[in-house]
Amino acid sequence: MANSSTPKRNVIEGRAALIVIDIQASTFIDSSDTRAIDNMPGYKERMAQARVAIDAARENEIPVIFIQEVHRPDLIDFGRELDGDEDVHCLEGDPGTEIAILEMGFVATDYLIRKRRYSAFFGTDFEILLRGLKIDTLLLCGGLTDVCVHYTFVDGHQSDYFCRVIEDCVAGSSLEAHEASLRAMEYLQSGARRTSAEVVAAMKAATQLRVPA
Repeated sequence: MANSSTPKRNVIEGRAALIVIDIQASTFIDSSDTRAIDNMPGYKERMAQARVAIDAARENEIPVIFIQEVHRPDLIDFGRELDGDEDVHCLEGDPGTEIAILEMGFVATDYLIRKRRYSAFFGTDFEILLRGLKIDTLLLCGGLTDVCVHYTFVDGHQSDYFCRVIEDCVAGSSLEAHEASLRAMEYLQSGARRTSAEVVAAMKAATQLRVPA
């Protein structure tokens, strides 16, 4: 039976950070039909849409944290990651592994977390950064919806953060996997699925609350 007592939460509870997951240069420079990781139709366009949230975060003094997946060239840190459908990807030194600096408008005041596995929390100092910034709400965009976004959301949920996924700024390995992951995240936190328009409006409202009358 569904939990009828679930409280209605705001898009942003407390202090928020925008988490930009794995929007890397290969998204915009690799136009081949065969890719190391499958992408759903419209993937590139959804990653480009994340710029709307990034610009709004900066305008409203909300920290922007970029997450970059990167692996050593000798493949030593892939672990079980290559046991499924994914091929070798995101190697150190490959231009495609770099953050999509121009497309996302990456600036020196943004934060960068490099990860070896799917979740931004696993084996990184991500949570130390969140604690230092006193963050309560994670606003997630990027890819893949069904892999790195989903697993970061789950770890954030289990670490008691309010988690929101900007559903028009994420994309999955397939449309089916994308939709299933969005439903799974909404199951964990009611109101987790939000549009970029809702998130931008919430960012502006949060800034107005911080400004004295």
